[in-house]
Amino acid sequence: MLRLRLKVVGCPRRALALTDIPRPDCPYCRGAGGIAHDYGHPDTGEYESTDYELCDCWTGRRLILLPLPWWLRRTPPGGYSSEPPF
Repeated sequence: MLRLRLKVVGCPRRALALTDIPRPDCPYCRGAGGIAHDYGHPDTGEYESTDYELCDCWTGRRLILLPLPWWLRRTPPGGYSSEPPF
């Protein structure tokens, strides 16, 4: 069963997309969408990286519905001011 929601995505261009989210009551991933597997270097045993195994309750797919114009963004062009408002 798909659990759909609207989300603003930014790759390669900002757009409004319809995405699938993981099932929050999934007993395998507990709503995270996947399981992280840490692994180390075979000789030294030091941490090397993490692999993610996607759960069956989440596909991670998205459908781009509407590209957003470049001028529609939350952050002002110069960034936020660090001066106090008073």
